[in-house]
Amino acid sequence: MAGSHGGSLKSWLAVIVILAGFTLGGVALCLGPNWPLVWAGAGLIAAGGVLALLVDIFSDVIVDAPRVLSAEKVDRKS
Repeated sequence: MAGSHGGSLKSWLAVIVILAGFTLGGVALCLGPNWPLVWAGAGLIAAGGVLALLVDIFSDVIVDAPRVLSAEKVDRKS
């Protein structure tokens, strides 16, 4: 994915782990709540956060030039 703003595969892996943790925790809250699964989801979220820091997820930047939108005056007559 060089040259795109889609992010690296390592970063997406960290995002998927965090998303799996949120999903597990959310489903566990709806099923009871099932507290061991809620905490397992929280552990997955924390592990995904550590993984995100280890793969330096914040270095994935958008390589496109920033958009500059002109401020047009809109005459609203209502």
